[in-house]
Amino acid sequence: MNTRSLTSLEGNRQRLDGGAMFGNAARGQWSRWYAPDGENRVALACRALLVREAGRNILLETGIGAFFEPRLRARYGVVEERHVLLDSLAAAGLSHEAIHVVVLSHLHFDHAGGLLAPWAEGEPHRLLFPNATYVVGVRAWERALAPHPRDRASFIPELTGLLAASGRLEVVSGEGTETLGPGFRFRTSDGHTPGMLLTEIDMPAGPVVFAADLVPGTPWVHLPVTMGYDRFPERVIDEKQALFAEVLERGGRIFYTHDPEVALSGLARDERGRYIPADPLPRLDNLAR
Repeated sequence: MNTRSLTSLEGNRQRLDGGAMFGNAARGQWSRWYAPDGENRVALACRALLVREAGRNILLETGIGAFFEPRLRARYGVVEERHVLLDSLAAAGLSHEAIHVVVLSHLHFDHAGGLLAPWAEGEPHRLLFPNATYVVGVRAWERALAPHPRDRASFIPELTGLLAASGRLEVVSGEGTETLGPGFRFRTSDGHTPGMLLTEIDMPAGPVVFAADLVPGTPWVHLPVTMGYDRFPERVIDEKQALFAEVLERGGRIFYTHDPEVALSGLARDERGRYIPADPLPRLDNLAR
């Protein structure tokens, strides 16, 4: 009997430049999807996925968190001062100490910053989730250790040292890991950042794929749409096309970490054959199918 359930957890929200988020789309187009503010910024979620199954709690990503000091919090458009993910965990009946595994698609700060305790003046960064194994892909880990000048600002310099010193870091290179066991499969994406892990979760109604920054939200389901932050936009499109074809064939669904309104959707094709979101859900609350 399958006892696995999925719950979406909201983290700190962020506002980023719409032109950067929709790099190859004109403002007249993307502003219909996400309305910009007076500084041309769009509202984004930093959403995590909680997987509960017999005897353990697994967290896919931690969002941006509240580790930035006030000046950088303003620079990067972080909305709330408190660590919202901790509140969301509490609403789900859990503390960060109750998490057994944290899976990180990559180590950009808007996906891994929530690993850190909230900023406090004069205090060094420290890790949360003291009972969790931290899982990250080998090439994403290597990138965080030696960033390229183009994306160096996307990483937290102290984070790799803290993770390595924890004694609970697992760097993976294959499609799975003993830590997660059966029912989970990794695929790797390189268009946004090297070795980004997309976690596929077996569910009775079909697989759910945590798409990370390959598909940040529903507008990016349209194949040509990519971000200005992507390393290789054409590769992103090829990777999305391969993923969508498989998800559609298998009746799967996509989990969106940055979409401000939609946490999960299936996929369909419109009358022109283009991929579109299907049956969108704003949140998941112990979804078991």
